[in-house]
Amino acid sequence: MEKYIQKASVLIEALPYIKQFYGKTFVFKLGGHAMLDEQLKENFARDIILLWYIGLKPIIVHGGGPQIDDLLKQLGKESRFVNGLRVTDSTTMDVVEMVLVGKINKGIVGLINHLGGKAVGISGKDGKLMVARKIEVQGDSGASPDVDMGRTGDIINTDTKLIRTLEINHFIPVIAPVAVGDDGEAFNVNADIAAAKIAASLKAEKLILLTDVEGVLDSRGRLLSDIKSGEVDRLIRSGVITGGMIPKVTYAFEAIAHGVKKCHIIDGRIPHSILLEIFTPEGVGTEIV
Repeated sequence: MEKYIQKASVLIEALPYIKQFYGKTFVFKLGGHAMLDEQLKENFARDIILLWYIGLKPIIVHGGGPQIDDLLKQLGKESRFVNGLRVTDSTTMDVVEMVLVGKINKGIVGLINHLGGKAVGISGKDGKLMVARKIEVQGDSGASPDVDMGRTGDIINTDTKLIRTLEINHFIPVIAPVAVGDDGEAFNVNADIAAAKIAASLKAEKLILLTDVEGVLDSRGRLLSDIKSGEVDRLIRSGVITGGMIPKVTYAFEAIAHGVKKCHIIDGRIPHSILLEIFTPEGVGTEIV
């Protein structure tokens, strides 16, 4: 009997959070091991369904970097990254679209629907959800010339009417980060950037980015429980924030500046990490404040 009473106590402890977040929009970026490990992926899908049933409005934006790398490798093509962003020529763009839209997106949708949710898969092309132009970046040193990033896109406009339509009809939107250009061409968009831009457009309650580390770690490998806006440039220059963590942190701050209430970078390898973040006072990972 004691263990059942303990379970009931856990539910009661979550009640204030359920009340606080009822009807609120949460944007989740799914990537890393949470996509590759079948058990973690199923845990994530069940967590999302739970949030949906208790009245939250979850939106999923997913990545797929390792799967894209694998297919490119099979084709004899090398992956190249600059400042955490993939350089995308036309061949790579075809692979990106096939993997993200054709395979991963439908896999996540199928899993959620199989487990009892109601999900619909879309990409940034649908309803012009994400309009992009070619992104411009400098080399990794910061002093080298601009790099031709090919069809890697920078989002210049988001139209979230389609997402709101899905929410009103009680569907969970699952979004592949492929955007459309003014000329109709497809653009590869970093999933962290896409999630942040969509969260900002929706004025989401939270943006939660799942990654393969505890959060942002300092030079000694210790977790930074929070990062303030004035610290970002220093942390990038000192090499604490590098690679794929750069767009996560940079665009998380941009999302907050445009109306998202809180952003969190959490470890997707921890089972039910999103429930721990939302329904416990301690939370997990790094909070962007």
